[in-house]
Amino acid sequence: MRPLFAGSSGARYGEVAMNNGAKRSRRELFTFAGALAAGASWTLKGQTPQKPDSPPVTADQALRHLVAGNERFLTGNRTSPRGRPEEFRALADGQFPEAVVVCCSDSRVAPEILFDVGVGDIFVVRVAGNVIDGAGATVKGSIEYAVAELNVPLILVLGHSGCGAVKSAVQHINQRDSLPGSINGLVELIKPAVARSKGLPGDPLENAIRQNVQSGVEKLRNLDPIVGPRVKDGKLEVAGGVYDLRTGSVILISNTKPSLL
Repeated sequence: MRPLFAGSSGARYGEVAMNNGAKRSRRELFTFAGALAAGASWTLKGQTPQKPDSPPVTADQALRHLVAGNERFLTGNRTSPRGRPEEFRALADGQFPEAVVVCCSDSRVAPEILFDVGVGDIFVVRVAGNVIDGAGATVKGSIEYAVAELNVPLILVLGHSGCGAVKSAVQHINQRDSLPGSINGLVELIKPAVARSKGLPGDPLENAIRQNVQSGVEKLRNLDPIVGPRVKDGKLEVAGGVYDLRTGSVILISNTKPSLL
């Protein structure tokens, strides 16, 4: 796994922290500087999101914007852009988000805050356990709408540390029992990712959380008839990340394409 930005701490997920004063390579420095510069033009000036007559934003640029926002969040320099009523009104006739963020419904996971973005910047799809495979038309249709109608170039599947839905799947795959109501159906959707993570070195829950994100990324990259073909044509990228509740950092996981790292 690789930190989403050069200042993030990945120690909790087996990575060496990058904000400990260690020397960065020239490539890392330029990448980070570029991310901050891109983020400045996107959020620090309080501009409205990309308009249709502007040059299209690439997946790499969209990710760099998220990178810069998470850096501001971590360092306590949030700009909290576009949160005033008049800024909402400016988008009343249309939206132009740069990325889809598929994340957990957990009340501690708020992508608009942890990425320091404003109204209209990201298209958020929230479901417990950030489930995609087997989630049905509600989740997949929401993602496909953002891709087909809003032309977003990037989808980020975002898990988080200590995810209760994944934790339940880990517990109940071992106990072979069931949970009440639709909770059981939700947990059943996560169990295959838990099974795939078994035997990996490290913490079983953290491994399952990462694998659950990876499973979602893989599903989307091959999802017909809208998302998969756009990925293959190079018009869309799908990335995965894990948000650490303790540190506030977002870490990209290993199956994110190198072009996005």
